[in-house]
Amino acid sequence: MLKNYLKIALRNLWKHKVFSFINITGLAVGMTACFLIFLYVHFELSYDSFHTKADRIYRLATDVKTPTEVIHSGITNIPVVPAIKNDFPEVESYVRVADLEVLVRKGNLKFQESNIRAVDSTFFRVFDFKLLKGDIDKALQAPFSVVLTQTTAKKYFGKEDPVGQTLMFDTEDGGRTATVTGLMEDFPENSQIKASMLLSMPSLIQVYAKNYANNWTNHHPASYLLLYPNTNPQTLEAKLPAFFQRHIGEMMAKNKMYYTLTLHPLKEVYLHFGNKDYSGVDGSERNVYIFSVVAVLILLIACFNFINLTTARAAERAKEVGIRKVVGALRRQLSLQFIGESIILCFGAFLLTLILSSMLIPLFNQLAGKTVSKGLFQNLPAIGCLWLGAMGIGLLAGSYPAWVLSAFRPVTVLKGRFITGGKGVLLRKGLVITQFTISLTLIAATIIVYRQMSYMRSQDLGFQKDQMLVISTFTEKPQYAFRDAISHLKGVKGTTFSSAVPGGSSASAYTKLENVNSEMQESNMDLYFVDFDYIRQYKLKLAAGRAFSLDMPTDSTQAMVINEATAKVLGYSTPQQAIGRRFSQWGREGKIIGVLKDFHVRSLQQAIKPLTMRIEPGDFWQLSVHVTADGLPNTMAAIEKEWNALIPGRPFTYNFLDASFDKQYRGEERFGNLFFYFSILAIFVSCLGLLGLVAYSTVQRTKEIGIRKVMGASVLNVVTLLSKDLIKLVLIAVVIAVPVVWYTMYQWLQGFAYRTTVEWWVFALSGLLAVAVALFTISFQSIKAALVNPIQSLRSE
Repeated sequence: MLKNYLKIALRNLWKHKVFSFINITGLAVGMTACFLIFLYVHFELSYDSFHTKADRIYRLATDVKTPTEVIHSGITNIPVVPAIKNDFPEVESYVRVADLEVLVRKGNLKFQESNIRAVDSTFFRVFDFKLLKGDIDKALQAPFSVVLTQTTAKKYFGKEDPVGQTLMFDTEDGGRTATVTGLMEDFPENSQIKASMLLSMPSLIQVYAKNYANNWTNHHPASYLLLYPNTNPQTLEAKLPAFFQRHIGEMMAKNKMYYTLTLHPLKEVYLHFGNKDYSGVDGSERNVYIFSVVAVLILLIACFNFINLTTARAAERAKEVGIRKVVGALRRQLSLQFIGESIILCFGAFLLTLILSSMLIPLFNQLAGKTVSKGLFQNLPAIGCLWLGAMGIGLLAGSYPAWVLSAFRPVTVLKGRFITGGKGVLLRKGLVITQFTISLTLIAATIIVYRQMSYMRSQDLGFQKDQMLVISTFTEKPQYAFRDAISHLKGVKGTTFSSAVPGGSSASAYTKLENVNSEMQESNMDLYFVDFDYIRQYKLKLAAGRAFSLDMPTDSTQAMVINEATAKVLGYSTPQQAIGRRFSQWGREGKIIGVLKDFHVRSLQQAIKPLTMRIEPGDFWQLSVHVTADGLPNTMAAIEKEWNALIPGRPFTYNFLDASFDKQYRGEERFGNLFFYFSILAIFVSCLGLLGLVAYSTVQRTKEIGIRKVMGASVLNVVTLLSKDLIKLVLIAVVIAVPVVWYTMYQWLQGFAYRTTVEWWVFALSGLLAVAVALFTISFQSIKAALVNPIQSLRSE
């Protein structure tokens, strides 16, 4: 009997090849989209879950409360975690992870390594990163011990064994020889902590942070605690205020800066808390939720299509059901037959999904900006879930058509008077409305996402961004000879030294500024060290006062320029009121000489923060070169030639400011692109569902169409007849989708400090697009039905 069921099912599917193709394709596209999103969501949720002790590892976050604000940071002071380990028996171990950028040499090879992490010797005990060679306890114990990743080892040593060999690290005291004590696997893609090499923490403390080793106010490393099993982290966290009071209570009271530590579970840092002030990667919990919902919606659309397309063929198979019932077929047998056909279709869709997913995974990785999956068969559990899902869809989606088809009355259908009930019609219409509500929501959301991205890119940032070449000097000592040499080159319009540029990282300094009440207000302020040409070259506009001037000798030691945001924090109603007010910052005292109009040093996702500027030649890291667009390759070649002649020991490293600034929007751009492509898939699958309903309606009204044509109806009349009811369904979907889109996208836009508005025309355009797509889909089937010879339509047999 099973063999007969299978034979009949395959015969029916083959007989209606176009129907089978559309049904399989629609379901496969929906399942493929859902599968790819599942891979993405699963990958995002898997960050740091590969550590066996992950449930006991906590990242310490620091909140600093000043008289005017609370500063949130994902890093701590260097001496904090050793003191916590000493004071609290609940702590089994700890690891500090600090960023470091150093010029590393091996013979004639030299690389400016910007991805070095200084870590404690407990690193491989706390975390499960795989050490291939070396002693897990001693590899990072001695000063200037270094562990290389496989990729970095190959870069410096080729196929040689790197363990025991040496590298030269450039340091302020002339350079240090580092011994390679270990080789490790490259960091997993789903790890917050990533590095090209690991340097022992004593190296950082001895050379790079020797002034901060016992400094409780300077924040540098990210710190992780490993707690003993069954330790309550909330209980430990509650003890930490007293811990700070015990160690630095007097200092906090004196500076009016009070520290609070919070324990963040390791597996939640990536999505929930982020790596503030630390270079670890961040995720977006919001985007994970959005894509999860999108995956479910697309899969629902695909399932709705399956039901619509299957029930659309009910009339074609009515007589078959009637004859089989007359010869003794039971309803149970008929139901099994149709559910079996549904499962066969789903199996075909499953196979097609595997093919499509295999082809699309590399492109999807590229769109996501990370290796979400290395290949289809690297995800066997996911494939198993996909298989179960496909079979479940076949069973559930086939149940309703099977119930409807097997309930036909033989006498009625054999007389040619088959009409489905009103409930079935309402269900199909409801499914179409739901499909297009989802599609419209995605269309409108995509438009708003792209509008926001365009808005951010089109805003006046308040500074000169284009044609600005930023060269890293890698040292606090300004390379004046190099600057003077390139200043006279053709194509160079100006140069300026600084410690930071817009879009990059900057120092923050404990600062006292005179406020509107003549009090010295304390706060932690962003700080740019600049030279006398910085404000002019970046075309920063003054709101009050003046810029730094070489004609004023005291400007290099006693002058500060602030932005409007700083003036507002100090309580001044106009920028002019801040001029002449006192400041004290990092050992310097003087007066505010100018207030700059606010400019965006970060992306428009973040509000403009208070900023201070001072002249400090000993802290210049970067040289900004304003170049002309004409002859740029020749200008770059000439600049590099001067660099190699004057600074031969360091690589020529640079970036263009506009490109580096735009990197801040890369995450949202990827989100927008993925959203766009999944919206297209949702619309495509919805159109297949609409096509199914039109096909069903056409079959049901075949004789009506024939009679109308005999009575003189034109093709346009017939198309209008078949289209108007379905267009009404699309318009209903528009009405439902508008408030849904407005609310969800309004909430999404709240994540941006500077944002566009949700305009009415977005909904109008989305509705027009949906109606246009629906008309195109409907017209194909309607015109085909209208062109059929009425004699064929009116034949009873």
